[in-house]
Amino acid sequence: MARKTFLQGAVVLGVAGLIIKVMGAVFRIPLANIIGDTGMGYYQTAYPVYVLLLTLSTAGVPVAISRMVAERNALGNNYEAYRVFRISFALLFAIGISSSAVLFFGAEAIVTHLGNPGAKMAMMSIAPALLFVPMMASFRGFFQGLQNMNPTAISQVVEQLFRVAAGLTLAVVLVDRGLEYAAAGASFGATAGSVMGLLTVVGLFLYHRRNILEGVVRIKGERSESSSRILIQILAIAIPITIGAAIMPIMNTIDVAIVIKRLAASGFTPDAANSLYGQLTGMAGPLINFPQVLTQAIAMSLVPAVAAAYKRKEMDFLRYNVELGLRTSLILGLPCALGLMTLSEPIMLLLYPAQRASAVSAAPSLFILSFGVIFLATVQTLTGVLQGIGRQLISVRNLAVGALAKVVLTYYLTAIPSINIRGAAVGTVCAYIVASALNLVAVSKYTGTRFDLRLTIIKPLVSGLVMSGFVFAAHRVVYMVLGNVTDSVNKANALATVLAILVGVLVYFVMLIKTRTITSEELKLLPRGDKWIRLFDRFKK
Repeated sequence: MARKTFLQGAVVLGVAGLIIKVMGAVFRIPLANIIGDTGMGYYQTAYPVYVLLLTLSTAGVPVAISRMVAERNALGNNYEAYRVFRISFALLFAIGISSSAVLFFGAEAIVTHLGNPGAKMAMMSIAPALLFVPMMASFRGFFQGLQNMNPTAISQVVEQLFRVAAGLTLAVVLVDRGLEYAAAGASFGATAGSVMGLLTVVGLFLYHRRNILEGVVRIKGERSESSSRILIQILAIAIPITIGAAIMPIMNTIDVAIVIKRLAASGFTPDAANSLYGQLTGMAGPLINFPQVLTQAIAMSLVPAVAAAYKRKEMDFLRYNVELGLRTSLILGLPCALGLMTLSEPIMLLLYPAQRASAVSAAPSLFILSFGVIFLATVQTLTGVLQGIGRQLISVRNLAVGALAKVVLTYYLTAIPSINIRGAAVGTVCAYIVASALNLVAVSKYTGTRFDLRLTIIKPLVSGLVMSGFVFAAHRVVYMVLGNVTDSVNKANALATVLAILVGVLVYFVMLIKTRTITSEELKLLPRGDKWIRLFDRFKK
């Protein structure tokens, strides 16, 4: 396998992730209009249980496959790399059958326990997806280990496309039969999407089969690893990663009880406390997911690149990838964080014009959470590095320490009336700060990477601050001008916000070039690098 940086794969996965997020938003809004709050109650009872089982089934194994395939290919041992894929496929197939059966045959018992028996059909409709998604994950992990992210990205988009199309179509067709049937139809969208996603990635595997199998030849007399040893290695990598993936969701679940009770202790009524929590988690919180898609793509692409370099003991190339990875995450994370902070209230009013008071009230929480985007980007990137060098337990421990800090801060701060729900936002940000600082220490210790402070932090920060100034001014000017020519406050804010964001994108791009935060050599590593270089040179003059 040729020496590759992670950038091309990160771009592919990042673009796919954004497309998927947009399609997800397109799915939720019309679905709520079709099946209403009662139907959404059935759907939302089944879907989180499905996501939990899916996380437990697939959170760690694809990363393990990616790393182990990359390590063996790095040493020219393609036969053993392919065996890792075959064994992991069998493992995920067994996990898929088990989890799917539990959800399908246990649907009635689960929804009864959850107090929503009307969600039974929705639960049963989504259960088969738990069989197909793990199988799909094994193919994706294998391709990622080969540092080919295209099959993962393509299959993800196809999966989401069919999930949205099938889910909405079935909801419309079945709504006349009752909301339980309509919710089941919407849930079946996940099953339809998983089937099409699996068929897509299998088709891509068959298309590339000749190239993949060309080097998969067992050398005569060479001793192979036992299947049990490979399986143990997969589990040794996957289990800590799965535990790590479950830490923040568990902490967020605990958050519900802590926040509501502590707000009540500070004098808020139960309804007011519930509303404040809804503003944090339902209005402000989801906006942080969009920047996270980009940095998560970097982390996924870093794992095989770092693993291959580490296995070949090419420490200089490894450190180059680590430094470039963190810098790229901050180049993407900083403008997202500063932009959301600058436009926190206008963005909330843009998205929730019919709930103006709640949007204004949620804006301070968005402002605080936006600051955490910087550290969340750092956590994700450095976690990918630690997974690539086989130190996944350290990243899990660091995230657990951060989560503990979150619980403590949330408990004390939310009970202060003047801080209230913003205390929970502060707790979340501090969790990422603690985890990112600990990860940074660990990565420096185990890889010997020394980060260029000026290039990694100062230059992107200066570019982001200049961008923020232009964004703030653009929004104010456009809003005042439009406020004089239109009688709609919401329309004026919407246009001013969109134009300010566009100004911010352009200014930040120019600042990156003027400050030489990005070099032409790094642009060559991107897809269609020559075109980026020509654009780079044009702005540089």
